[in-house]
Parts: sequence; structure tokens; C-alpha cells
Amino acid sequence: MSKKEFSHFSTGLSSAIKRNQNCLDSLNSEKHLIIDIIENLLNARDTNKKIFTMGNGGSSSTSSHFASDLLKTCILKESKRFNAICLSDNTSALTAWANDTSYDEVFLEQLKNYISTGDIVIAFSGSGTSKNIIKALEFAKKMNSFIIGFTGSSGGKFPQICDITIKVSSSDMLTIESIHVLLCHLIVESIRSTGTPEFNYE
Repeated sequence: MSKKEFSHFSTGLSSAIKRNQNCLDSLNSEKHLIIDIIENLLNARDTNKKIFTMGNGGSSSTSSHFASDLLKTCILKESKRFNAICLSDNTSALTAWANDTSYDEVFLEQLKNYISTGDIVIAFSGSGTSKNIIKALEFAKKMNSFIIGFTGSSGGKFPQICDITIKVSSSDMLTIESIHVLLCHLIVESIRSTGTPEFNYE
């Protein structure tokens, strides 16, 4: 690698690290919202409510990852377990609804099979405007679910629909998605701290 190439990458990495750090710093003022999310998740676990996650693209993998952590990583000894379902995971159901109706319906139609009053619905969307996410959230609201949205600086339609909206102060999608994953892990760590985890990862 030439010195010019090294300098280019070094500058880019420094900029990316600073951009992510600035976003994290700005979330200090929203710690009360994150604590509220944790309390609602624990209440859903203890009252046998379901937790649904969803997202498109990179946010799809974040929603799947978070559901997986709730299902396994958050298991505590002598505590109930989370009932988490990622609506982005069932490719057969997704493609069936997309093919026979519209991609805008893929999360909504799955929710109709599962959702009950008092369940929690968690959506990840950098823009907060994805049609299939918004349709599902509007239905969840009619069903009196508790809605949590993770999005970017604009917020899109999330603030008008969600009970809690976490906005990453960036319009850069890579930064937004990175912070969403980190926030999920912070939530998981906090839940694990409330008891004795079944699994250790040290």
C-alpha cells in the first residue's frame, strides 16, 4: 500500500470513528428512553407478551440479531424467557406475501397472524418512512401494542406512530445502522445485569 493510499484510509477511518462517537454522545440525553425500553421489554417477558422485530436490508439483520439476543443471550436463571419473533426471518412468508399482494404488506400480514393487545412491536428503519414498516406499525397501534422505533435523525413517520422513538443524529445510513446494533447490545447487557445470565461470553 502506498503512503497516499494509507493516508486516504487513515483519514476516512478517523472521520468515521468521530462521526459514530458524536452520535453516541448525543444519545446521552436519551438514556431515559432506553431505560423505558428496557423496562417495557422486561414487563413483556414477565407478563408473557410477544415481542416482534422487523426491518429492511441492513435493518433486517439488526432486527433478527436483536430477536436472537432476546431469545438466548437474555436468558436469566430463575426468570421467564422472552417470546421474540423477527418478522424479517421467514423468507417463505415474506416472498409469498410480496409475490401475491405487495412487498408493502409483508410485515403487516404476518402481524395479523400473531399479534395480541399489549404485545411489543420494534421497528428498525434508517429513514422511518419504509411503507411496509409504517403499515405494520399503524396496524400494531390499532391493536394497542407498545411500539418502539429505531431510526435516523429525520425520524420520518416514527415519532407520530411510536410510543418511543430513538433517533440517531445522522443521515448517513451506515452510521445509523451501526449505532442501532450498538444500542441493541447495550439493552441486552442491561437486561443481563438484572439477574444471573444462563450463558457467559467472557
